[in-house]
This record gives sequence, C-alpha cells and structure tokens, in this order.
Amino acid sequence: MNRDLLNRLSRITEEERKILQGKTEVDRTLYYRADSAGASENEIDSSIVLANGRQIDIRPHVRFLHFPKHTHNFIEFVYMCRGATTHIIDGSRIILKEGDLLFLNRHAVQEILPAGRHDIAVNFMIRPSFFDSSLRMIAREESPLRDFIIGCLTDTDRGGNYLYFRVAENLPVQNLMENLIWTMLNDVPNRRTLSQTGMGLLFLYLMNCAGEIRTPEASYEQQLIIRLLSYIETEYREASLSGFAAENRMDLSSLSRLVRAETGSTFRLLLQEKRLSQACFLLRNTMLSVDEISAAVGYENTSFFHRLFRRNYGMSPREYRRFPFTE
Repeated sequence: MNRDLLNRLSRITEEERKILQGKTEVDRTLYYRADSAGASENEIDSSIVLANGRQIDIRPHVRFLHFPKHTHNFIEFVYMCRGATTHIIDGSRIILKEGDLLFLNRHAVQEILPAGRHDIAVNFMIRPSFFDSSLRMIAREESPLRDFIIGCLTDTDRGGNYLYFRVAENLPVQNLMENLIWTMLNDVPNRRTLSQTGMGLLFLYLMNCAGEIRTPEASYEQQLIIRLLSYIETEYREASLSGFAAENRMDLSSLSRLVRAETGSTFRLLLQEKRLSQACFLLRNTMLSVDEISAAVGYENTSFFHRLFRRNYGMSPREYRRFPFTE
C-alpha cells in the first residue's frame, strides 16, 4: 500500500490514546446508541458511525483493545492494509492477513482480539442502499456465482453471514481497495459516485475469485456450492450435474437437493442462465453466426437454442443482436 496512506491510517487516534493511557473497555458512545430500544444493546448503530445520513464511511480499526461480541445494523467490509487481526465470527476464528478482505452482513456476530501498533485494518461501514448503483454495474453480468456472492454481501440468509477473500496476490483487487480508501479519506469532488463505481468494479473482480472465497468453516455445503457455481462459470459448455457429482464423490440426488436448498434453483436452470448470458455477450460482441454461438455455449441443437432464447428474452437471437440497447 502507498506509504502516505499507511502513515495516515497508522496515526494514533484519540480513542487509541485513551486506551494506551489505561482505558480497558470500548467507548460505547462511539458505537452504540444510548437508547437501544428495538435493537440489541451490543448492536453498533449506523446513526452513530454513519452520521448525517452518510451511505458509506471508513475508519481505521481500533487497536490495543479487545472488541467484545457485537452485531451491526449496516454492512461492514474489513480490509487488512498491514499486519494481521483475529476475528471470531459466528464462532469461527479468522486471521485476517495483509491484503485480505472480510465482508460481513447484518446478521454476523463479530468479536475482535487486540491488534498491535503495526496491525492496520480499515473498516468500511455501508448502508445497504449504497449498493443500488454498484449492483447496477454488474446487472448485465448474469451469473449464479454473482448472485450467491451478492446475497452473502447484503442481507439474505443464503450463503452465510460472512465471506473471507484471500486476495493478497490479486493486483486489481488490491489497487481498487487502495483507490477506495484514498477516495474516502480525501474530500474529492464526486466522492460518492467514485466510491460507488469503485465498489461495482470490486464486485466484478471478486466474481472471478471463487477459488479464494472462504465461508464459515462449519459449512462444507457452502464451500461445495461455491465450487459448483465456479464450475458452471468456467465449464458451462460441457458442465453436467452428474459430472460434478462424480468429481466430488457425491450422490447425485443428494447434490441436487443441496443445490436447490442453497441457491433456490436447480442445476439445470443455473447452467441455462450462464449459457444464455454468454450467448448474449457473443451476440453483442462478436460476428459469430447464431449457429456457431449456439454450439459455443453448449447447445448443439440450434432449434432448441432458438426456442429457449425467445422464451427467456422475448425475441430471437438475431433480433437481440440488432436491438438498440442503451448502455
């Protein structure tokens, strides 16, 4: 990370100064409402940490102190700039290392062990409405994996309460996180638009990081579903549920039930969504014939591809190619 940014984030805050002088408990006035009616007494409140109606803000993680169990009524991202921090989320211990990214939705119960002077993390505090613009950026990138990730990042029960991305070696993600932090620390024009655009780009890159996602350790099922969705993303032309089941030594019926339970859909529909999305991309961005595109996405029967495409988009592939879409 840029040295100037690290120096700014490393400064001892007033809260940390008091801790170093002997304060042993979290200053609740900085995080919790005095009147916690309708909320848990240990729920960090957006009206405190996101004052004046802000949709997003950041603050360096408070060091030198054990932060007890708490929840948030907003979405939190934690980015590890340097060093490491230990988080206990829903009972699972996670050691966040430099370059790692941790996303928590509003159901996560979090506890954080004391960090040292050189352990620099940044907390992004975000209201769900902030994502409206960011999600529109990836609306055209139809993907079951995208739906799963976004569901975890926002406010659904599907996929668990947190996602842990081990993306220290992913240069685009690291650059985007540094840009987001710089934008939030500086009072630049169009800061909100820049941060929303940056968040949308971050989502796009994270969609390509299925192999680096960690979900709650206890959930073998969630890890399996992430592998399956990644399999659909990359092997959509030849993908089959029986093939994936054989690779993972699973009973086909059990796997089928698990897919429906975890995604709310069937393997066939998930695969169909990916194939048609790829067909749309090829229709708009290549000169391949419709027959060639049908074969390229896994449909050897061109007539079936035509019927399926019309049923889903209300027009033929050729009409779709000519349709004057506005970007």
